[in-house]
Amino acid sequence: MSISFDFTGKTAIVTGGASGIGLAMAQEFAAAGANVQIFDVNAEAAEKAAATIGPACQWVSGSVSSPEAVAASCDAARSAFGKIDILMNNAGIAGSEPSIDLPLKDWSRAIDVNLTGVFLFAQTAARHMRDTGGGAIVNTASMFGVIAGPERASYCATKAGVVALTKVLASEWASLGIRVNAIGPGYVDTALIQTLAAEGRLDVERLKQRTPAGRLGTVKEIARSGLYLASDASDFVTGQVLLADGGWSSYSYL
Repeated sequence: MSISFDFTGKTAIVTGGASGIGLAMAQEFAAAGANVQIFDVNAEAAEKAAATIGPACQWVSGSVSSPEAVAASCDAARSAFGKIDILMNNAGIAGSEPSIDLPLKDWSRAIDVNLTGVFLFAQTAARHMRDTGGGAIVNTASMFGVIAGPERASYCATKAGVVALTKVLASEWASLGIRVNAIGPGYVDTALIQTLAAEGRLDVERLKQRTPAGRLGTVKEIARSGLYLASDASDFVTGQVLLADGGWSSYSYL
């Protein structure tokens, strides 16, 4: 098996790590030698995912918007593995409905999970990293954090917030040895996409035609983009957003 980067002896927390992109991240880090913690709101899924990875993977369940759960996650990782080297701040929720009808509760929930949760985990992990010489934080934003998507007000707003937050934290924490970057995935072949397509709510073929690469991304491709930003190969990279969208955001044809 070819491993692009060596993370032997390092510890990575992956939020939203029980499925989709987050699970792929956890698997890729474990394959590259890292100790991994899967943090997910779904306890059953988190336990199953950790079991498939093996003894170097622990799991913690909770909400990223809960300060107590976030603190417990970071404390557990440091207790089990000695330190926190990497935070893959991946947990998030989607949202797609006409803005004029968007309920305030849905708007607020998106902010709580997609933006406040990212800040809470970054802040808490950074305090641990500061004590042990630094680390790398990779936030999962979206291509819709830099371009607009109709009927995605809460999603675009929160992901744009993640982009701005990434740059602020990078500029503040570089002196602490903490790098902060973000990934901006495009349309990725996940269970959610497959479900939406099966329900007739998403036209996958049209998405492929609109994407210059001519296909959807894979969860492994997004995960490996994250591994690059977390690795020593990107030592001089901080405050950046790596768009992994098959060219979508660079292409104006509809």
